[in-house]
Amino acid sequence: MMRPCRKIKDGDEIVFKGSDVVATVVSKEERLVRFNHANVTRHLETIGHIPLPPYIKRSDTPQDREYYQTVYARHAGSVAAPTAGLHFTDELIAQLKGQGHTFAQVMLHVNYATFKPVEEERIEEHQMHAEEYSVSAKTWKQVAQARKAGTMIVAVGTTSCRTIESVARTTKLKGKTELFLYPGCDFMMTDVLITNFHLPRSSLLMLVYAFGGAALMKKAYQTAIKEKYRFYSYGDGMIIK
Repeated sequence: MMRPCRKIKDGDEIVFKGSDVVATVVSKEERLVRFNHANVTRHLETIGHIPLPPYIKRSDTPQDREYYQTVYARHAGSVAAPTAGLHFTDELIAQLKGQGHTFAQVMLHVNYATFKPVEEERIEEHQMHAEEYSVSAKTWKQVAQARKAGTMIVAVGTTSCRTIESVARTTKLKGKTELFLYPGCDFMMTDVLITNFHLPRSSLLMLVYAFGGAALMKKAYQTAIKEKYRFYSYGDGMIIK
């Protein structure tokens, strides 16, 4: 994630402006650094900034710290917000529940796998980084019963989709997943996908092409470009059925 990373070498020190926090590069290849503080997350919370999309021409505000998080988030660990979930408010969730929809929570800690571009000529040779996930037995029973009853399962975001598809394939409710879903792959548990618009050569774009089909997705993205829909974290979303 460092730019320009090619100028960084092992042993270099990265100084965080306006603080006494220093990170020493232990291994550039493994993207491993050692901080000069214990419990460094507490320090980074005070000096870090919310990564606003480039079309927002202002500095981040304290309110962005609230907005750049889903209302149902509980556990720290992701390197980025699951953006499809940002469309949901407590009021909207309550309204949907009032209409008879049921919610079940899963966890997946987003990491560099989400951002690493697919560079191989044959996409099936792309290696996903492992991401930690967890699904409670109660939630999985709820999802399995919905599948058996023929009730539509809606995944809010690619992270939720990858989580339930990983469990369906491995039967493990907790662990790490390297599941890469690309055109030609089958979806075992997901009937509907809510997702934002994704960037070229990303594994997320390939997941939505796999789910919605190339023809529908090309049409959707052509519309998004024509109508100037917004991408990135505060961007627009779509429902693929």
